[in-house]
Amino acid sequence: MKKILFAFSFMLITAALSAQNNLPASDSLRKDALNVYMTANDFLKKEMPFLNYVRDIKDADVYIISTVERTGAGGFNYAYFLVGQNRFKGMADTIKVASSPDDTQDQIRIKQATGLKMGLMRYIVKTPLGQYFRISFTQPMAETVTTDKWNSWVFRASMNGNLNAQQTSKSSQVSGDLSASRVTENWKINLRGRYNYSESVFDIAGRKVKSDNDSRSFNALIVRSITDHWSYGGSANIEYSSYSNVALGARFLPGIEYDLFPYSQSTRRQLRLLYSFGYENVSFIDSTIFNKVAEAHLLHSFNAAYEVLQKWGSIDITLDYKNYLHDWSLNNLSLDASANIRIFRGMSVNFGGGASLIHDQLGLPKQGATDEQILTRQRELATTYSYFTRFGLTFTFGSIYNNVVNPRFGDVGGFSGGISGGSGGGGGGGGRRMNF
Repeated sequence: MKKILFAFSFMLITAALSAQNNLPASDSLRKDALNVYMTANDFLKKEMPFLNYVRDIKDADVYIISTVERTGAGGFNYAYFLVGQNRFKGMADTIKVASSPDDTQDQIRIKQATGLKMGLMRYIVKTPLGQYFRISFTQPMAETVTTDKWNSWVFRASMNGNLNAQQTSKSSQVSGDLSASRVTENWKINLRGRYNYSESVFDIAGRKVKSDNDSRSFNALIVRSITDHWSYGGSANIEYSSYSNVALGARFLPGIEYDLFPYSQSTRRQLRLLYSFGYENVSFIDSTIFNKVAEAHLLHSFNAAYEVLQKWGSIDITLDYKNYLHDWSLNNLSLDASANIRIFRGMSVNFGGGASLIHDQLGLPKQGATDEQILTRQRELATTYSYFTRFGLTFTFGSIYNNVVNPRFGDVGGFSGGISGGSGGGGGGGGRRMNF
């Protein structure tokens, strides 16, 4: 066996040395290719082999910032901001690619690659490689635009479940989601109903311990645009939650929002200020620490959100404040922040965290929670604060080029060799993400 292992190791080393000594002749066109800095997966590198993908933004002729936002139809809108440097300084473009909710991951990534190719042509045509491209239009175009019979309404329904078990424990969960939305330039309407039930059973020294959690909710959001900076609307919520001791809770919060920057620039920067004033009525499952089985109060809230994405990185900060008007000591203040900053060539740092001052837990049950409920986190516990932090540091050095894709041996050693779609802007999930 030792001889076999030795022979196999010798063969691998010989092959590696041979590969180093027999590298193919350098591509005469490669030196003239456009240097691009962006987050590119294996698919994009294969689709656009006429680019040099550099590791550092300072080495780029063009750097690309990508963002993604969910559309009203349930798909995603990918935006690519192309900014020229060095010989292309002063040139800038924005490319947008939209996906529909029924697009496959392959269809999405093909659309992304096509959009990027078209956006980069303006730069590539100024290089020696421009002479090797041909432009064609492949899709017939109708002379008229058909009317949307659904009037921009989109409906979704989903159901999920899972079961996990081993000798001493078992857990199961079932959830459902039903939603309807309509998003236009002037209106944003989201209606959503949710159901979730989870159960866990543990065998502790022959004793069965069971814990469960049940929640149901309906949420509605209606927003009307006023100008490119102002909008107004309101939200309504109805819920049942065994975790929060809520038998029936209803809240209505109309509000008005101002964005310091135009909404049309939302993918690059936002500074939104939202004030809401409303009413809440709650019936509790068990009597609370305030000896109440039901409460009804006026309340108001303030939200400030700042997001910016630039070549040096991104910053995202959100501040929330809420209090009940009958007793201003019943309040909640929270701050969440994250940042990804490029320090210098090859060095970047990302950090974030959040903290909350909590003084508005009206629904805490008088009887408290059992040890099992505390350990399995099935009931809300009394607290006056919460916080979390994270930090990361990345340093990369070596060759500035990152063109070659080699999927052999797959994801060995933690390096991806898969075929996942997307291009840094992401391919799924709600909200908005911004990347280089």
